[in-house]
Amino acid sequence: MASVRPVALAAAVVAGALLAAGGARSTSESVSTPGPTLSAYALDGRIGLTAVNRSARAAIDWRGGRVTASTGKVVNVFVSSSLPTETPEKWAELIAGFTHGPELPLLTARIALLAEVQQLCGPQALGCYFRDELIAPGEAGTMEGDPTPEEILRHEYGHHIASHRSNSPWQAGDWGPKNWASAANVCARVSRGEAFPGNEGRNYAQNPGEAWAEVYRLMDERKAGITSATWQIVAPSFFPDEVALQAAERDVLQPWTSVRKVVHRRVFGKRTKKVWWIPLRSTLDGELTLSATLPGSGLHEVALVSGNRRTVLKRAQWTGQRVKRAATTICGQRSLFVRVTQSGGLGRVTVTATTP
Repeated sequence: MASVRPVALAAAVVAGALLAAGGARSTSESVSTPGPTLSAYALDGRIGLTAVNRSARAAIDWRGGRVTASTGKVVNVFVSSSLPTETPEKWAELIAGFTHGPELPLLTARIALLAEVQQLCGPQALGCYFRDELIAPGEAGTMEGDPTPEEILRHEYGHHIASHRSNSPWQAGDWGPKNWASAANVCARVSRGEAFPGNEGRNYAQNPGEAWAEVYRLMDERKAGITSATWQIVAPSFFPDEVALQAAERDVLQPWTSVRKVVHRRVFGKRTKKVWWIPLRSTLDGELTLSATLPGSGLHEVALVSGNRRTVLKRAQWTGQRVKRAATTICGQRSLFVRVTQSGGLGRVTVTATTP
């Protein structure tokens, strides 16, 4: 079951109190923005909602529905009657202009007073997203430095995109979609204890799912010509470079959907070199599988080796009379080799590899 992904507001004094109480983020990297800032912290120190508050949603008078924007795109938008000057058409036009893919028609957006947003999403929340439902405020904050409603809306729409993308074997909602997560080295960061997928509490700033939503926001703002972007809620190390921004745009417009399969064949003879090196390259992190079909009585060693040609990462094991297989996870490695060392019977060897 997916969790609500809230963006919460906490004053510096609240964050300071939490730090003093032992609620600090567990790594040394932190976001230091003076004054009110987007943060993962609510007054109780943690946000742990699992659904939008249905009773609160039912108590609000909504107007709107399916709205056709000037682009011809249809957006499902409802606006609280507590915002009499705001119209579903205005917000549908804004959302339809976001960089998007086929996930747009699946969205239901609800625009409400900040107090109503907090009833729906939880205390201190500025917005949230859960199962194709996006909640965002329709009014600007009252303090200098507060995020704009448009910034919050873009951030939450980033979560909507992630919920309709794949990053197998990981959840894109927690790790970010495949292209961006690979460009941002999320897998390697997780293995080093520098990133915490799905953490909506004390390690929110190192949550790659939240970093993705902010990278999406920056990418879309740049495409819209907005140059006043801030970076407040996520660790500075996740701030995107040009490569990460381009990867994020690919995740929206040309998302990754499946593995790439390559097949290599060679006949080992009496005069053939005993070692066969097969280069493998992948720009993406994810699952890698090898399958080698060997000649009868062949005892060949089949191994996945790092780019230095020395470090053995995985050795294939027998899974049948003539077949060896291996599976591993690409986690930052971009250049690898399959090494087949002939032993025993001569003849044809077929190596099949799948990479992200």
